[in-house]
Amino acid sequence: MRKLLLALITTSFAGVALAKLPPPSDEAKAKAAEAAAKAAHGGKVASYQLCRSMEKVAARYMAEAAMAGKTVNKPTETPACADPGPFVPAGATPAAAAPAPAAKKS
Repeated sequence: MRKLLLALITTSFAGVALAKLPPPSDEAKAKAAEAAAKAAHGGKVASYQLCRSMEKVAARYMAEAAMAGKTVNKPTETPACADPGPFVPAGATPAAAAPAPAAKKS
């Protein structure tokens, strides 16, 4: 009796587990796209910060080696670090510098 009951419960849950979810709404798709864009921008920011720190370390090493009188090979040329700037959502345009509001005379 227990095995039959267990089999019935298992098959009923299997039907629920195999049910399809409804497609996401446009709003949910937009939120997911924005989250993906933020994550990608975060990766670009992290790469930029890593690039800057590597430049600082290399410059300090070269300066300390020069002070110690060591001869160091010329460092390999690398591309300049590219600052990704602040995150701007896909649908928005970056706000231009707004003029200061005029002071009201009393």
